Amino acid sequence: QVQLVESGGGLVQAGGSLRLSCAASGRTNSLIDMAWFRQAPGDEREFVARIIRNLGTTYYTDSVKGRFTISRDNAKNTVYLQMNNLKPEDTAIYYCAGRSAGISYDYWGQGTQVTVSS
Repeated sequence: QVQLVESGGGLVQAGGSLRLSCAASGRTNSLIDMAWFRQAPGDEREFVARIIRNLGTTYYTDSVKGRFTISRDNAKNTVYLQMNNLKPEDTAIYYCAGRSAGISYDYWGQGTQVTVSS
């Protein structure tokens, strides 16, 4: 099993920045990639970014390209999401997820709230 704990959310004005962290514990060597998802009120959960743990290859949804950066520190078993030039539409609960096999994410954090005011 793997446990994921997010931190770093908060309230920020439009144009500001936040950095989210996701600390993994447990069988972290089993993780193939880690990702960030978000869910706004009334919306479905959507993919934001992912990173392949061993290669560091990254993927982003179009709406955050050029503004968000996902990175990882494998020694600390931590994944980060640097969010710059935040917009009100980025307001959501952000979830960290980990995948060990297959196509579905097996592990999820509890989420951290990000609120961007206009």
